Amino acid sequence: MNLVLTLDPDDRTPPYEQLRRQLADLLAAGRLAPGDRLPPLRQLAGDLGVAVGTVARTYRELEQEGLLVTRRGGGTRVAAATGPTAAADRRRLLTGMAGDFVARARSLGFTDDEIAFALRPHLTD
Repeated sequence: MNLVLTLDPDDRTPPYEQLRRQLADLLAAGRLAPGDRLPPLRQLAGDLGVAVGTVARTYRELEQEGLLVTRRGGGTRVAAATGPTAAADRRRLLTGMAGDFVARARSLGFTDDEIAFALRPHLTD
C-alpha cells in the first residue's frame, strides 16, 4: 500500500490532527480497506519527519474512533467495517469537501452562480 500523507508546516493545525484527518478521509473514501496494515509508527514518523509520539497519538485517536485496531506484534490495521456506514461516511466526506470549496470561493468574492459554473465542466468529464 502506498499512502500519500503530507504535513503542512504552515498549517496551524497540530501535525497529529493533520495526519488523523488525512487517514480518516482515506478510510471514509474507501482508499483503505478493512484489514489493510498501516505503516509502523517509526517508519511513518521518519517518512514525515515528526516524532514517533505524533504518529502514536494519531493512531490512538483513530483507534478510539473505532477506525483502527492495533495488536502487539500484529501492527496497526484498518478496523473491520461495521455495517452500512461506509456510504454515509463517503457522503459526509464529500459534503465536507464541497463545503470547504464553496466557503473558500465565497471568501474570495465569488458568487454562487460563478461557483456552480466552475464546477460544471468537472461533473461532465
